Amino acid sequence: MTPTPRRTVLTAAALAAVAAAASGSPAAAVPAGRRAADTAAGTVEYHAWTSAADWRAGTARGTALVSGDRSGILLRRSQGTIDYTDPHTGTTSAWEHAQWLSPEHRTDLPATELIASWNADTPAGTFVRIEARATYTDGTLSPWYTLGVWASGDEDLLRTSLNGQRDGVSSVWTDTVAIDDPAGPQRITGYRLRLTLHRRPGSTLTPVVWRVGAMVSDVPDRFEVPASVPGPAAGVELPVPRRSQNIHLGRYPEYNGGGEAWCSPTSSTMILEYWGRGPGAGDLAWVDPAYDDPQVCHAARFTYDYAYGGCGNWPFNTAYAASYPDMQGVVTRIASLTDAETLIAAGIPLITSQSFYEAELDGSGYGTSGHLMTVIGFTAAGDVIANDPASPSNAAVRRVYPRRQFENIWLRTKRYDANGVVRGGSGGVAYLFFPARVTVAQRAALAAVGVR
Repeated sequence: MTPTPRRTVLTAAALAAVAAAASGSPAAAVPAGRRAADTAAGTVEYHAWTSAADWRAGTARGTALVSGDRSGILLRRSQGTIDYTDPHTGTTSAWEHAQWLSPEHRTDLPATELIASWNADTPAGTFVRIEARATYTDGTLSPWYTLGVWASGDEDLLRTSLNGQRDGVSSVWTDTVAIDDPAGPQRITGYRLRLTLHRRPGSTLTPVVWRVGAMVSDVPDRFEVPASVPGPAAGVELPVPRRSQNIHLGRYPEYNGGGEAWCSPTSSTMILEYWGRGPGAGDLAWVDPAYDDPQVCHAARFTYDYAYGGCGNWPFNTAYAASYPDMQGVVTRIASLTDAETLIAAGIPLITSQSFYEAELDGSGYGTSGHLMTVIGFTAAGDVIANDPASPSNAAVRRVYPRRQFENIWLRTKRYDANGVVRGGSGGVAYLFFPARVTVAQRAALAAVGVR
């Protein structure tokens, strides 16, 4: 489980209106101005820059294209030296830098949220800053919002998000740019992303960014989502290793102490192991040798967001996954369990974000305000097979959850907690990890959920 999910915070301004409108009926709880669509299809868009043509379409200020089988950008010519003060250590250091600026991407849908994600290599002595600037419905622009100061290591600075950024139209909540008044007229209709690559002065090392993109969405406020029927992955189960977050309870309090705080890195570890990736023995030398599954401790340390105070920053987890050779990771939203089945049928497991009280998910044995687990398959009847890290042991991680219950707790944006108070839901947030070179079937499955 993670600290309170961003969606809960993002919708806080609307909760009073939702509760008043509900009058005991969840179906009535759609704020004025929101589309009352009964499906998420057509309300999510993911766009990325990954190819040589994509990188050339942007504006390079000291960056250069990486040649070879996989395209990216690196720091070629320093554009000068800037100081960066680490907000968590107070240390100020000088860094050479270069920038790449994307063209403006005009969205296919007016959106209320934007979440960027990126894949990069950052050798020691380098880091990247990822920023976004939104275009609004009325043509005005947001400021440049910092969505991450990121490095795969923690030797030089502490990776961080930056809360408190706002302009009166939108605000940044950890990893999400959100329209402040989703019932109002303003939406995100376009955006640009900016990458600033840094290295120590005089160094010849450089970060390399392989992928940068963003998911925008305007998922309707809903307590219930339409039920899907079993599809292409009925009876398919992927051999994803099982890892429990709870066996790590109390370990490394500086990274939030294991247990319920480590659902995200534990889930990320499971999927990475499925793809044959993970830290080597040298990478794990710092972990107490008495601890089992040290790779989970590693993932917690290197996904930890020092501003968020936890390991649940969604893009930090996908960036961590992509720090391994030839891996990619994106944050997006998925429209239905049918789309999830398309991925499973192609051999791509996914990590899902959901919140619920115990009675809403038979067999869970717990409730949560925000939790990540992995979907690894479906029974012949279409129920969800999940590796749920909120389990007492690795052996107990595999669960079968009722299809209808799982689909609703994952895809809804509003819910009632066990005390009848209106809370938020993730609206179908998912992490996808996959190799740089996928099969034809996997490429088609990713395209079917909007990822290329």
